[in-house]
Amino acid sequence: MADIKEILTKSELSRTDIVSLLEARDEDKTLLFEKAAEVKQKAVGNIVFFRGLIEFSNICSKNCYYCGIRSSNPGFGRYNLADDEIVEAARFAHLNQYASLVLQSGELMSNVFTNRVARLLEKIHNATNNELRITLSCGEQTRQTYQTWRNAGAHRYLLRIEASNKKLYEMLHPNDSNHSYEKRLECLYLLKETGYQTGTGVMIGLPFQTTGDLADDLLFMKNFAIDMVGMGPYIEHADTPLYKYKNRLLPLEERFQLALKMIAVLRLLLPKINIASATALQAIDKLGREKALKTGANVIMPNITPGSYRNNYLLYQNKPCTDDSADDCKNCLEVRVALANNTIGYGQWGDSAYFTEKKQHTG
Repeated sequence: MADIKEILTKSELSRTDIVSLLEARDEDKTLLFEKAAEVKQKAVGNIVFFRGLIEFSNICSKNCYYCGIRSSNPGFGRYNLADDEIVEAARFAHLNQYASLVLQSGELMSNVFTNRVARLLEKIHNATNNELRITLSCGEQTRQTYQTWRNAGAHRYLLRIEASNKKLYEMLHPNDSNHSYEKRLECLYLLKETGYQTGTGVMIGLPFQTTGDLADDLLFMKNFAIDMVGMGPYIEHADTPLYKYKNRLLPLEERFQLALKMIAVLRLLLPKINIASATALQAIDKLGREKALKTGANVIMPNITPGSYRNNYLLYQNKPCTDDSADDCKNCLEVRVALANNTIGYGQWGDSAYFTEKKQHTG
């Protein structure tokens, strides 16, 4: 049996070490969490950065087998927020000193969509005195589109690989030209080349997924030199093809604990990156996001999407906080961050320290 204490003294972790840490239980798991908290404190401190999340459209061209807003799912209303609604939500973030926004949508590729997002970026910056950092999460695009959005004022981009194992990735998506593992990888490289702080993430506890797969996911992030990560437990949605494999899933609590261990090990591998405490954690455990902050996460995304639309952006079932107002969400998260003995970095952009360090080294 692996000696977790010995593994946690190493400066470099092997794949075997990572698998052992992900399989840690009881006292060994506690040691892992304590080590991750220590590394987080030294590398990035106990400041938590808010990213105001605006889910501005659930219209999507993709048909991913795990996703509730997949294009062929007819079971809910599609929506597209008006520009004024988005700008108003951005003003809320600015007035409340969030300092950062995330604009998230379904995946669309068209000149109309490209121009619309560019226009939104310019409107938001004009309305907030260019004082917000903006993250986009709008899927796979061309180099030209990524550059257009970068020029219009996007600073960060989140594109989840979902699963770095090509075979597993292909089990999560239709086998057609609109769903390509190679395209997803290409887009991640394009984002780095275009100058974004680049983020990715995976689903944890998928059917057919092994601990070795998850270890490879973490090594993929390290080898890619990723700047930020948003990952969380896979939660099934009844209106998706993957739901038929629900009997192959780990119990929710095991998926939750595995997600916390993934966050902790990632903090050991990449001490200075930004790691989000995913909302999906709270869908399983009422204190899920606080527990993630204690085991290595340092970013939380308060949902500031207008409330009437939130129930139609359900990537998974039992999504929490869909009935909260933006003020309710802010007040709730302030309490949660305090319970985790962390401090909110109001008014701070919270750029990835790893990204900043790399940029300084390259001149």
